[in-house]
Amino acid sequence: MKSIQALVFDAYGTVFDVHSIVTVLDRRFPGKGTELSKIWRTKQLEYTWLRSLMDRYEDFWKVTESALIASCNALKLALDGAARAECMEAYLSLAPFPEVKESLSALSGMPLAILSNGSPKMLEAVVKNAGLLSAFSYLLSVDEVKTYKPSAAAYQLAVKKMGVEKGAIGFVSSNFFDVAGAKAYGFKSHWVNRSGAPAEELGVTPDATLRSLSDLVGLLKS
Repeated sequence: MKSIQALVFDAYGTVFDVHSIVTVLDRRFPGKGTELSKIWRTKQLEYTWLRSLMDRYEDFWKVTESALIASCNALKLALDGAARAECMEAYLSLAPFPEVKESLSALSGMPLAILSNGSPKMLEAVVKNAGLLSAFSYLLSVDEVKTYKPSAAAYQLAVKKMGVEKGAIGFVSSNFFDVAGAKAYGFKSHWVNRSGAPAEELGVTPDATLRSLSDLVGLLKS
C-alpha cells in the first residue's frame, strides 16, 4: 500500500448512502420506502450493465429515472409527475456515510477523486450538498466515455485525468463488481464491505477488505 499515490472513490454506496432516500420514499409511498429503495438501486445497476452491453448509452440521470419507473411498476405504486420529481431530486442530496468527512480529511495528503457512473451534474450536486467539494481534486464521470463501470474505459479516465500510473492508484468501492473491475484493470482495490457480505465469484480478490472508510485511513497510515 505504500506505493499508492492517489485514491479514487466510487460515489454511490461508497461515499454516499443510496438508501438515505428512504424517508422521502416513505413519505410518498407509506410503508414501501425500504423495499422501493432496494429495488430501485438494483434496477439502476442492472440498467447500466444492460445499456453498456447493448451499446445504448444514456446518462445516469436518465438511467436512474427509468429504474425508478420500473421499480414503481413492479410494486404497483402510482408514480405521478410530482412524486417522480421529488424522488429524483432526493438523489441529489444523498447523505454521506457517518465516517466519510473525517476519513477524507485524514487522507487529504494525497490527491483524492471520485470516479462514478453519475452524470457530471449529479455528481457536482450531491458532493456540493454534502459539503465535500473541497475534499476532492477531481469529480470524474463515465459520461465522458459513454459507458459504465466495470468497463476498463471508465477506469482509464482516472489515469488520464490524474496523471498517475494505474498501479499507483488505490480504488475504493462498496460495490464488489466495481472493485473487481478496478482490480482487473490494474488498480489496487479496496472493498468497503460495511454489511459483511460474501465476496462475489468473479475470480478477483480485492487487495484489502474494509468495514468502513475509517479502516482505509488506518491501512494507509500504518
